[in-house]
Amino acid sequence: MINSLRFARAIALGVLLSAANVFAGQAPSTVTLKAPDGITLTATYYSAGRPGPGLVLLHQCNSDRTAWASFAQAAALRGYHTIALDFRGFGDSQGQRFESFQEQAPVIAEKWPGDVDAAYTWLLAQAGVDKERIAAAGASCGVNEAVLLARRHPQVKTAMLLSGSVNQPGREYLRDSPWLPVLAAGSQDDGNALDTMRWILGWSRHRANRLLEYRAAGHGTEMFAVEKGLQPLMLDWLDAHLRTAPLTPPAAAAATAPSPIEEFWTTLTRPGGAAQARALFDAARKRNTGLSLFPEAEANLYGYDLLQRGQHEDAIVVFQMNVDAYPHSANTYDSLSDGYLAAGKPAEAVRFAEKALQVLAADTGTPEAFKAAIRESAEKKIRELKK
Repeated sequence: MINSLRFARAIALGVLLSAANVFAGQAPSTVTLKAPDGITLTATYYSAGRPGPGLVLLHQCNSDRTAWASFAQAAALRGYHTIALDFRGFGDSQGQRFESFQEQAPVIAEKWPGDVDAAYTWLLAQAGVDKERIAAAGASCGVNEAVLLARRHPQVKTAMLLSGSVNQPGREYLRDSPWLPVLAAGSQDDGNALDTMRWILGWSRHRANRLLEYRAAGHGTEMFAVEKGLQPLMLDWLDAHLRTAPLTPPAAAAATAPSPIEEFWTTLTRPGGAAQARALFDAARKRNTGLSLFPEAEANLYGYDLLQRGQHEDAIVVFQMNVDAYPHSANTYDSLSDGYLAAGKPAEAVRFAEKALQVLAADTGTPEAFKAAIRESAEKKIRELKK
């Protein structure tokens, strides 16, 4: 009788432990992948333990895949098969380590898409993964990769973006995919990250898009430690926009009107559109809506692109708009100085280089290393132009 009781208790305990293991999902497993050029990549797979959608997580450039660990585990518990990839040169993946983003930029553009596709392909091959319902999430430099993954694979039904930027092909994809819902998040203490996330959403026409704004939460996945509600909100987003996402885009979504952000940038990038874009910018400022039509970094890059094409006057218009939108940034004045210098107007070039130096001391949004580069640039122009 005693032995039978013990046996029954052991059976009951085994059932409870088995149920607990099912509830908790399977333990994360390390995955080794091969990039198209043969580089060995490392990822972590979090199985849902049951049939469900898939999720690809892409880290920021000051971290690695472990930054997503707590969210990935929570997503697996919710029933999402999740893979977190180490980009080449990060974490446990092979690849050259770079000292600066500028050095790394060609590798990001040429190699990362294939690396991300390797993780995506591996995920879809796993048992129980719903191959038609995948989500992509990226932080900082992973944001653009998440959007480009969706651009390459229509099976990606939603994107979650934290504190990053999106290049022109990615923005055009968001514009042309009004069926794709986007969740974005950024913090006010993270430079212009919040303006950038708002700008990215301005390219997407999905009515359910949502921007999560925080005051002092940091950058990318660092926000998880400060804002404890962020991860649950992201999981709820997946439940609402991925689990039952339609397999084919609804045709009615294409009728949604463009946002003011899209209208402005489309006008700006037309041949000779700088003056018209300036008029849209001025009209928006008069309405005092608080809407940022462009992030500082994007306007700055586009201004220099115009300079390289020899469109000096249009570049000055863009740089001046950036000064007006971000008057506390020393870099906007230094870039405007470069515009006038290229246009052959040395007096104006000196004036705005001097203004950059005046603003620099109180510019708290620019990293110290970059402030040193701005100071060197401005002082060099002043020194040479005043000779």
